[in-house]
Amino acid sequence: MRATHLRRTAAALLTAALCFLPACAADPAPDRSAASPATSPGPAAGTVHRVELRGAVNVRDLGGYRTRDGRHVRYGRVFRADGLGKLTSADGKKLTGLGLRTVVDLRVPAETARDGADRLPRGLKLISRPVPDRRLNDTTNEALGSKDPDTQRRLLGGGRAERLMRATYRSFVTDAQSRRQFAATVRDLADGRGTPLLFHCTAGKDRTGWLSYVLLRAVGVPDATATGDYLLSNDLRAAADRRTRAGLEKSGRMRDADLLTPLLAVREDYLRAAVDQARRDYGGLDGYLTEGLDLDSRTLARLRSRLVD
Repeated sequence: MRATHLRRTAAALLTAALCFLPACAADPAPDRSAASPATSPGPAAGTVHRVELRGAVNVRDLGGYRTRDGRHVRYGRVFRADGLGKLTSADGKKLTGLGLRTVVDLRVPAETARDGADRLPRGLKLISRPVPDRRLNDTTNEALGSKDPDTQRRLLGGGRAERLMRATYRSFVTDAQSRRQFAATVRDLADGRGTPLLFHCTAGKDRTGWLSYVLLRAVGVPDATATGDYLLSNDLRAAADRRTRAGLEKSGRMRDADLLTPLLAVREDYLRAAVDQARRDYGGLDGYLTEGLDLDSRTLARLRSRLVD
């Protein structure tokens, strides 16, 4: 049985990449209310409402942030998360308590096949909108599959992992399929279709992090605050990421699992790579919204009306 478990673990690790790294089960969490203030210092202490689940670690309400004109993003309208394939029955009840109607899954089919489909309460509508990254996926698979420290350093060391991440974030702006998937979710929120809505990928930090940043900026949240929300994933995922690195070293896949740290973390320069790409391609984030995502002024006005008090 132990050999079977190790083979399954190795197979999961071989498909690692951007938010494609295996989602570790969360540490058992106390049975609190569905949404409670995050204990980690965040962009606005006491504002971030974390949804504490046993089967996911990076689940939170995007509400509470102050906009430039002194208003606030409404709680209970839009949520962000990591993978939902390991949710318990108690987790499902908490999600039901949030009043969710729709879950948008940004994972590609290979991730769903590896980690399992979302385990959701009955009645929730699930929409698959995969946002891919083949280059990062292929490179990480090659590194882990080799089991060779020299190969892994050649592929991921010396700043190469960081460059892969920046390229991935730039693809959120340049890749047409990615733009379509992000835009469709923004439109759903603007139209009120299926809200309250939750979107997620595997780790809830890159694809989910970029979409969260774009949404917050689109409704008037300042850059520093939206960036703080993005960086909060480092705090919420810290324990799970430590387990991932320890598991890789214990399984013999990596001698130096710290080489993966740039792929597991979120960093402001990753986010800036996407923002800078939006500036080059569309003149800025406003142009990315209107030209890149093809969102007209009425859609953006409806989005602000629905999400901001």
